[in-house]
Amino acid sequence: MHYFISAGEASGDLHAAELIRELKRADNDARFSFLGGDLMAEAAQCAPIIHYREMAFMGFSEVLRNIFKILGNLRRSTDALKASNADALILVDYPSFNLKLAKKAVEYGIPVYYFIPPKVWAWKEYRVKTMRKLIRKIFAIFPFEPDFYSRHGMNVAYVGNPSVEETKRQIENAPSRADFLAKHSLSPDKPILALVPGSRRGEIKCNLPIMEQVAARYPDMQPVIAAAPGIDKSLYKQYSSAKTVDSATLPLMIHAEAALVTSGTATLECALASTPQIVCYRANGSKLSYNIMKRILKIPFVSLPNLIAAREVIPEMLVHLCTPEAISSKLDDILPGAAGRQMQLDGYKLIRQRLGDGNAAVNTARAIVDDLQNQTHQPKTR
Repeated sequence: MHYFISAGEASGDLHAAELIRELKRADNDARFSFLGGDLMAEAAQCAPIIHYREMAFMGFSEVLRNIFKILGNLRRSTDALKASNADALILVDYPSFNLKLAKKAVEYGIPVYYFIPPKVWAWKEYRVKTMRKLIRKIFAIFPFEPDFYSRHGMNVAYVGNPSVEETKRQIENAPSRADFLAKHSLSPDKPILALVPGSRRGEIKCNLPIMEQVAARYPDMQPVIAAAPGIDKSLYKQYSSAKTVDSATLPLMIHAEAALVTSGTATLECALASTPQIVCYRANGSKLSYNIMKRILKIPFVSLPNLIAAREVIPEMLVHLCTPEAISSKLDDILPGAAGRQMQLDGYKLIRQRLGDGNAAVNTARAIVDDLQNQTHQPKTR
């Protein structure tokens, strides 16, 4: 069967690459077209129709500046989808773009599956109405999601969280501390403070300067930046003098004493790596923005570890509260010997228990292949 997969960000590229490998195992005749990145290209053994570097725009102003490029990407994608005669469209997060692509897929008679659905339980819940019309089945990666989507009348299954198996595999294959330090020319005499400022240019611009100021308060530690795929290293140099490591975010976390992490999937990966962390999300730093965010969000926390644990495991320093002074105060409490460090590590154990063993890509691939083989779909209209 022919699978058309759409992933618009670095994390989606990683998770979709695993799914492609599992689809190949479940379907010997699997063929692929996709929007994504280098990891998907390696797994599918073909180039993306559009690389996610051309798609990853964040925030209203950045979207507005690139609106013609976004519309062009959508046109190219829908034309490619129609020409592919695909048996299924598989979406990976990235809802603003992917739901528009899903609408076209339904017009073409192509069934749509959502692996890693958008976090509409946090905000933009109105998207559920659109999803209910377009999505054949949702494959959820957080244990609290099935209840939410079921209440909205959608076909949903919890398949495990991809970060669980991916993190486990990377931990098992991680270099020793000595090898990691030598490879990246880091000092063996200073503990590492990992700086993980996000995967988008806007996130890096907002968060890295604050992280740099915090790091300056800890001269006995060496700050190291986790560089995101597709981001030119010159961008980091604009905001920090710290060294960067490429394609080594999790090994960096493993060997760090603590981490400052921009809210997102990286916070969960850091928890699974058992590294104490502080969530940093500066945005524009406006108290007004913070108050608006608090009203819009329908969840008690913004970080995934806290949402999964249903309590505060890691401190969340958000918007105007994300200051060097406030972050340093929280960081002091999770360094070796501090009381908060063990409390955070105990919270990580609860998170692992609730997530289960993972196998998200395996479970999703098998479910999609079985569904396509067992169901009779309406003839596609071209």
